[in-house]
Amino acid sequence: MGIDPGLTRCGVGVVEGSVGRPLTLLDVNVIRTSASEPIATRLVTIERGIDAWLDEYQPDAVAVERVFARSDVSTVMGTAQASGIALVCAARRGLPVAMHTPSEVKAAVSGNGRADKAQVGAMVTRILRLDAPPKPADAADALALAITHVWRGGAKSRIDEAMAAATRSQSRIAAAVAAQRAQARRSS
Repeated sequence: MGIDPGLTRCGVGVVEGSVGRPLTLLDVNVIRTSASEPIATRLVTIERGIDAWLDEYQPDAVAVERVFARSDVSTVMGTAQASGIALVCAARRGLPVAMHTPSEVKAAVSGNGRADKAQVGAMVTRILRLDAPPKPADAADALALAITHVWRGGAKSRIDEAMAAATRSQSRIAAAVAAQRAQARRSS
């Protein structure tokens, strides 16, 4: 599941597939809140919406766009608040969460980290074999996050698992060496 956090429009998209196989769109939409509502109410609306999506689709992982600094501080704050809600909803279910920057997502789906919204939408359309780009752009961005996570997240997970296994192996070797040294000291 990909989540493009936003206080007014929070894109949510779910894809199915794996690296090396075609991806399939399961669903995409935007959770909307009104700027006239109090922020706390808007955050509850986003939380309920994300919870409903997680309950319905039960994804294996959640990818959320990493908040980056923009010139408008109020936009950053709203995006960060919506992002926090998405992270909490996923963590509450014990789901692995990945965060991808906008440039990582653009590069993954289009080959260009500076691609514009239209290019991202066009590539999401092509990758998922859709008839038209998802609208609004927040929906396409959520799908781009999900696609990025399938393509990059799987590799990152395998690397993380290999690193953890290597660390465990090194710990076992160190413990065995220490035990041998202790045994040698007792024997002499």
